[in-house]
Amino acid sequence: MTKMRMNTELRNKLFGKMKDVFENEITQERVAYIDAKKKVDTQYVKAFNIARNIVERAYPNEDVAILQSFKKRYGEAVDVVAKDKCFYFAHSEGVDEGGGKVETKSHFDFGLFGNLNGAEYSSDDGKKFAFAYMRDELKNLNCNPDILAQQEGKDNNPHKTKHENENCNALGNGQTYNSDSNSGISKNFNSSYELDVIGTSYCRSRAIACTRNEYEQLDEWRISKANLVSCHQTWVDSITQQSDQLKIGLKAYRYLSEGIELATELGIELEEADLLRTNSTGLSIYNPSNLANMIKGMKNKSKSREAKILERKQYETVLN
Repeated sequence: MTKMRMNTELRNKLFGKMKDVFENEITQERVAYIDAKKKVDTQYVKAFNIARNIVERAYPNEDVAILQSFKKRYGEAVDVVAKDKCFYFAHSEGVDEGGGKVETKSHFDFGLFGNLNGAEYSSDDGKKFAFAYMRDELKNLNCNPDILAQQEGKDNNPHKTKHENENCNALGNGQTYNSDSNSGISKNFNSSYELDVIGTSYCRSRAIACTRNEYEQLDEWRISKANLVSCHQTWVDSITQQSDQLKIGLKAYRYLSEGIELATELGIELEEADLLRTNSTGLSIYNPSNLANMIKGMKNKSKSREAKILERKQYETVLN
C-alpha cells in the first residue's frame, strides 16, 4: 500500500487529538488542580459564614429590617441598605514595637472576579482565578480558559486580548468593578455571596471590625484562591511543554504512519481510517488510487435518454 504523506490538515488533526489526551489524562498536575478547586469550594463556604457573622454583628438584621421598612415608607431619602459582596474587615489585636495597637485591615471580595491580594479593584489575578475556577464551563462554551496561564510572562498581544475578552464575556463580566456590569454566570455566582450592609459610602471607608482569628480564617480562604491559580498555572505549563514538543515532532514527520506510531508510543490509540474519514474532502485524496477514482468520477456525467430508461428498469427489477 502507498504510504500516506503528512500534510498540514493531518498534522493539525493529530495535534488536536493528542493534545486533548494531554489535557484529560490523570497526572499529578491535574490532580493538584482538582484538589485545589475542591479546597476553594470548602473555604468559600467557611469564609462566607465568618463574613456573615461579622457583618450581621455590625449591622443587625433587625436594624436592616427597620431601615428597609423606612425606605418603603419614605422612598429614596432613607435608602441606606444595600447588598454587597465585598467588605473591608479590620482588627486591632496586633501591637507595634512600642506596644501600641496596630490596625490590620484588608479588602475581601467574594465575587467571581474578586482580587486575591486585598486590593479594592479587580485585576489580572481576579481574572486568573475566575478562568481557572470556571475552566470546564468556559471549555463547554468553546472559550480558552488557559489563555492567561499560556501567556504568563508575555506582553499583551491581540491573541491574548481576544481570548481574554471572550472569557470575560462568556462569564458575564463587563470588565469594570461596578457589580451592575455583571450578568449570567458571574451574576449568579456573586449573588450567592451578598450581605446587607448599612451605609451609603464605598466599602473602603466602612471598615468592619472583626477578631484576629476571623481575619486569619478569611485570609486562608483568599490563599486557597491563589493556590488554585498556581496549580492551574503549573498544569497548563505541563500541557504547553508537551504540546510544544509534539508540534516539533509532527512538523518533522513526512508520513501519517509516523504520527500514529508516536501516538501509540504515548499510549494514545488512533486509527488512520478515522483521521482520513474526517478529512476536509471526505476522502483520502492524497492516495493516488483514491484521487484517480475521484477524477474519473467527474467525467462523462451526461447520459442519453436510453441509458436513463435502462437504469430505471434495472432499479425496478432489483425492487421486485
